Amino acid sequence: MGCLKTVDCVNTFFTGKIFRMFKNIFKKVYKMFWFLVLASAIVVIVARLLTGLVAINKTYSESAVPARRVAIVFGAGLWNDGSPTPVLMDRVETGAKLYFAGKVEKLLMSGDNSQVEYNEPAAMREYAISLGVPDADIVLDYAGRRTYDSCYRAKEIFRVKEAILVTQKFHLARALFLCNALGLDGVGVEANNHTFRKGSVFFWSLRELPATLTAFADIITRPLPILGNPEPIFPENSQ
Repeated sequence: MGCLKTVDCVNTFFTGKIFRMFKNIFKKVYKMFWFLVLASAIVVIVARLLTGLVAINKTYSESAVPARRVAIVFGAGLWNDGSPTPVLMDRVETGAKLYFAGKVEKLLMSGDNSQVEYNEPAAMREYAISLGVPDADIVLDYAGRRTYDSCYRAKEIFRVKEAILVTQKFHLARALFLCNALGLDGVGVEANNHTFRKGSVFFWSLRELPATLTAFADIITRPLPILGNPEPIFPENSQ
């Protein structure tokens, strides 16, 4: 049936044309969206697999790990009262075990102290001392705000050439990747003295996905963390 009025024909034409145009745009945007989602997922999975491959041959049990002079214990948050969280306590306990087993001579406690009232390294030292570790064998890095920063500063500020990295399984692969990519020969020991809720572990593991991408970006761009004068843990490593 033909149009009764010219204006009706024009309106029908443009309405149909505009509808089809928006429909085609929507289809293209929809396809592009899912393409980007799929591509991003592939990139994240590949990045995680690569860090996992690095960790396979560099992760040991406490008893089997080769001795290194230093263990780097990574920060993991504080409660509101400034005391270490169970995750952080877990890491410090593992570091202390390595020390008492004669696997390391010094514990480098690396954490965030960006605010006066938030001092991860100090809390880590206090807990380590309560476990019996001598204060003289604890070294504090107050500017380990990120894993990348901790690895970078361990090598450049504290002149650590090789170390045992202490953290939980979900974080260890990224830590090993970063330290080794920055030229610090690191092997890892999982902190697993405590049992955590499955939901929490799942969340931490999920959070590692974007963090791993950031780690790759950091290795490519090499941003400078907070630095300062060298503070070699061992005088012979001053150069």
